[in-house]
Amino acid sequence: MEDLPELVVIENLCFTKQEAATKEAFEKRIQFISDSFFVVEEEGGLVGLVNGPVIETAFITDDLFSEIKANPASGGHQSILGLAVSPHFQKCGVASALLTHVEKEARAKNRDTITLTCKENLIRFYENFGYLSSGVSNSEHGGVIWYNMIKKL
Repeated sequence: MEDLPELVVIENLCFTKQEAATKEAFEKRIQFISDSFFVVEEEGGLVGLVNGPVIETAFITDDLFSEIKANPASGGHQSILGLAVSPHFQKCGVASALLTHVEKEARAKNRDTITLTCKENLIRFYENFGYLSSGVSNSEHGGVIWYNMIKKL
């Protein structure tokens, strides 16, 4: 919780106001899903974050951006609601490290998949980590077109 101000800054540097998680959303996520909310620290401060709840369905639904409940001990689908890296640290392996850590944790808890949505320009980025595109998402979050990406574990 002490990292909350820095989390909000990084989120807002990486997403539009309509897309970015709010301070209140981060507070709920830290409270309920701290076991799937990870950060990278560098040079004495936060430089990146990834978070998302474990869900019952294979794809993200918009209600997840406001309604969070605790993760089950095992099984389910690990979602990624947000992956954000401070612009100064982009292209330095921070996002890769965060994705690798999420996958390691998801495998340890016997999750079925990791699922996320991304904009079209990031499809290839996630494909490089073994995610498969499942077409346009039903999500209307932030008023943009999102694509479903999924990785079987």
